Amino acid sequence: MKPLQQHRLHARIKEFLLPPVDDGLVLGLRSPIGHVAVGKALSLLSSTSYEHLIIQDDVISDVLIRSAILRKVKPDIIIDFIIRNIKPLMGDDEILHLQLDIEILLDDESR
Repeated sequence: MKPLQQHRLHARIKEFLLPPVDDGLVLGLRSPIGHVAVGKALSLLSSTSYEHLIIQDDVISDVLIRSAILRKVKPDIIIDFIIRNIKPLMGDDEILHLQLDIEILLDDESR
């Protein structure tokens, strides 16, 4: 008598969105793909422009971030935020998606 086989499949399906990156990517020092290859892929998949930020660190090597974000926040602030808050959460072989919620408060007292 043959043993009874059972199969159960579970799938989680999400729409593939373009661009496949929200606001940016944080690349570890030993990530499986480098910033040049990721940048080329993003330029083929999206009309959104991304900037390359180099980070001199023992875990993180590069950040690719939407150019629109850098018009609102200086690169130094982004890099400092990533080093303080994201670096402790990642390994040097990882690539992490970055989604930023930026709020800018303006106060015009010149009138």
